Amino acid sequence: MSGPIHVLGIGGTFMGGVAQLAAAAGIRVSGVDENLYPPMDGQLRQAGIPFREGYRPEDLPGDARIVVGNVMRRGMPVVEAMLDRGLEYSSGPQWLAERILHGRWVLAVAGTHGKTTTSSMLAFLLDRAGLDPGFLIGGVPRDFGVSARLGSGPFFVIEADEYDCAFFDKRAKFVHYRPRTLVLNNLEYDHADIYPDLASIQRQFHHLLRTVPGQGLILTNADSPALDQVLEQGCWTPVQRFGGGTAPDMAARALDAQASRFEVLADGRAVGQVHWALSGEHNMANALAALGAARHAGVALEQGIEILARFTGVRRRQELRGEVGGIRVIDDFAHHPTAIRLTLAGLRASGDAGRLLVALEPRSNTMRMGVHADTLGASLAQADGVYLLWPGTLDWSPQGLRSELGDRLTIGAQVPELVAAVAAAARPGDSVVIMSNGGFGGFHDALLQRLREKWDGGR
Repeated sequence: MSGPIHVLGIGGTFMGGVAQLAAAAGIRVSGVDENLYPPMDGQLRQAGIPFREGYRPEDLPGDARIVVGNVMRRGMPVVEAMLDRGLEYSSGPQWLAERILHGRWVLAVAGTHGKTTTSSMLAFLLDRAGLDPGFLIGGVPRDFGVSARLGSGPFFVIEADEYDCAFFDKRAKFVHYRPRTLVLNNLEYDHADIYPDLASIQRQFHHLLRTVPGQGLILTNADSPALDQVLEQGCWTPVQRFGGGTAPDMAARALDAQASRFEVLADGRAVGQVHWALSGEHNMANALAALGAARHAGVALEQGIEILARFTGVRRRQELRGEVGGIRVIDDFAHHPTAIRLTLAGLRASGDAGRLLVALEPRSNTMRMGVHADTLGASLAQADGVYLLWPGTLDWSPQGLRSELGDRLTIGAQVPELVAAVAAAARPGDSVVIMSNGGFGGFHDALLQRLREKWDGGR
């Protein structure tokens, strides 16, 4: 299919997934990254892909195309060496589009929130319907155990990220994918480090719309005015709208407070009920998007509803990491106020979460810049205690958050002191929700150990 590749930045979820797909296609793959950690290091070993830590110019092979991740920058010795030597190179999205996606029916899931969960649902629906799809997802679906798979069928599900491609291609990744089926899940301002405002992100979304064929399908969230504005800029593809009870094409009606049971309506007609392990109205909307996209690929809604009942979710999305002394420790990827609010609302609606203690690492570039400083407090309103990692290097002050949350807020400069504070405060029946889009310095394991020492004598 293609000559060998060498991946710069192979430890990221996307680039690691590209590497796994290349290896599965019979392509010789190698790669480097500054730091490699679970789960990607394990997935690369499992795929038989050699990798090293560190970016050294002397490690650049002369017989491979260099696939460049967006963590690479001009001025880095390895990048300068690649350019000086005139090596062939491309971005990860470009290589993926040309070597893996070309000729396949691409189903892309775009949006600010829910991309990983919805992509995972969609891949699960197609897989259990016997269609053996390929996929590349920015997380690890529990039902597959890997973030990328080549698949043997014509369908390929991809999480369509709006972040940029590489230092030489500042367009959104998703403009390379050319989907036949496109889900527009929602749209808010994010990624303040590369987009100055919402309009600039909307422009990228409209570039994506321009690539969808007229015989394709766009499914858009009927409750997102920002997406409506994108569509108003011009659309050449049939559009279906999903969302709350008034959405014209696909809607859902919760049957309990947690939205763990809901009825699916299509064209105003009740089609069936989903009973599943997930909760929250945001997951209900994600399910509608996945069902609609799967239907476009040939999976009947009735069949899809039956399959979704067996969907078990995605790692790092309300994932229970352990329970000690009646205290549940939950991992969640939320790093945007909307995602934080929805996650806490879903846990609160479950009725058995007890007190919600939130440990938060403001790690994303947007969070670090303080873009969401004015809305972060409201997003944490349902938390009974908030433990904020504040390393002192952020571009904003937490005093506003202090004013909003009062005594519920604890600020710590180091992970160990926050772990100690949470362990001291937690009591049986509580749920500790650890929110970060990174590793949070091993907070999860450290907390579980402290709780074992407190409640189980260290066992």
